Amino acid sequence: MIKAEWFYWLVGLSFLVMAGQMVADRGNPKRFGTGAFWGLVGAGFIYSSWVVTKRAPAEPLGVAVLVMAALAGFGCTGRGTPRTTTPKERAASAARLGNKLFLPALTIPAVAMACAIGVKHLSFGGQPVLQKGSETILGLGIGAVVALVVGMVLLREKRLSVPVESGRTMLEAMGWAMLLPQMLATLGTIFQVSGVGGQVGKLATAVLPEDSLYVAVAVYCVGMFAFTLIMGNAFAAFPVMTAAVGWPVLVGHFHGNPAAVLALGMLCGFCGTLVTPMAANFNIVPAALLELKDQYGPIKAQLPTAGVLLGCNIVIMALFAF
Repeated sequence: MIKAEWFYWLVGLSFLVMAGQMVADRGNPKRFGTGAFWGLVGAGFIYSSWVVTKRAPAEPLGVAVLVMAALAGFGCTGRGTPRTTTPKERAASAARLGNKLFLPALTIPAVAMACAIGVKHLSFGGQPVLQKGSETILGLGIGAVVALVVGMVLLREKRLSVPVESGRTMLEAMGWAMLLPQMLATLGTIFQVSGVGGQVGKLATAVLPEDSLYVAVAVYCVGMFAFTLIMGNAFAAFPVMTAAVGWPVLVGHFHGNPAAVLALGMLCGFCGTLVTPMAANFNIVPAALLELKDQYGPIKAQLPTAGVLLGCNIVIMALFAF
């Protein structure tokens, strides 16, 4: 049986190898801080599998997160010397391969879907091939490995060090912002456990007009939008606003369809994702990777679309979710 923790170990090992490359790169004046940051990420992926099974204490992970925050906050990470092809070589390769360049990227969802739908039903020696309950995440991991092989065959690359080096360059270009979605999603869970959702719910029910469905819908949808702006992640805003308004008011009091209400609420949160710099992986990292002159260019371009979609979601929920 293929276990999910094997995938996390592989991810952790990849981070550790790239961290070693960062430390060895003398062209990076902050190579030790950069290597330490990503090395802690890799070690966390491996160590956390023992924390989940209660075979190791969780406190070292907390210390590692604090150290990583300090390294990033005090500017101890930086970019090294990229070892990649020249723009002319990349243009020539793109012209030669054409749309075949999309094959590795398309391989990942194809393999993930095959594992989640088909392979999950297969067994060997009385054991399922994939760990039960982890078929999707394992499919993603297997898909990434298959996509790597496809990409190397497509580009006729025989050295595994080349894609690893490219990954290291990408990590340094994206920086600590790559981890922001995971941190913010965790923040949402902390908010929910600490009772923030309940307090927001009390405030909302205190000011909402009695039996005003449309106002309640607007409060939930705009609240999802606003909390996502603040927290940078719709998954972090979702437990707070759903516990406050979505479930007790829209589903419990107004008897809304739970699937429709919650799905549309999440879409309202995604509208907030389009226009907040806190969603660094969507808005700030692409600007850095593309070396745009205006780092807020993606947000400015997406703002009109986000506004229109938010309005449409509110109307759809009010008309069809009850």
